Amino acid sequence: MKRLLDILVSAFLLLALSLPMLVVFVLVRTQLGKPAFFRQDRPGLGGRIFKLVKFRTMTDERDENGELLPDVQRLRPIGRFLRASSLDELPELWNVLKGDMSLVGPRPLLVSYLPLYNKRQARRHEVRPGITGLAQVSGRNAVSWEERFELDVHYVEHHNLWLDIKILFLTVWTVISRKGINESEGNTMTAFTGSTEKDA
Repeated sequence: MKRLLDILVSAFLLLALSLPMLVVFVLVRTQLGKPAFFRQDRPGLGGRIFKLVKFRTMTDERDENGELLPDVQRLRPIGRFLRASSLDELPELWNVLKGDMSLVGPRPLLVSYLPLYNKRQARRHEVRPGITGLAQVSGRNAVSWEERFELDVHYVEHHNLWLDIKILFLTVWTVISRKGINESEGNTMTAFTGSTEKDA
């Protein structure tokens, strides 16, 4: 039932939002450069690696040594807007349609985080990752890593269709209210460096 909902909703939204996505595509190409899409390896169900697709939100500006400038310097106003409004996430509907992701589930994080999880945190990969999840409607970037992972595992242990529907509705409210966005840090979280409870 969950997979059927993912297919029907993602297909409908890709069609219904095709014009807004085209507008975002043009804005990103003209203001941030090309390519308009950001692709990155992320771990999915069972830790299987897939290519996550988003609209890019930063430029590729580099220093005199050819190194990328810090994120805060490459994040332009259009990028901040896309992140705050979650419009940069829209291409992930394609990942949902393909089966890499679900509409609701733990957010897919970096591959480099895989060896840093303790046993309990690693349970987040027992379900498909989602465009939105319990952690995202419980504070977004304002939630600590430990709290986020606990919410992810709670979802794994208690997920059902009605919880998914509730999270989807709460996601709309969270985006509209901009709840949990840390503007001073460019809408990003600090990198996860490992849990203090290794054997949990």
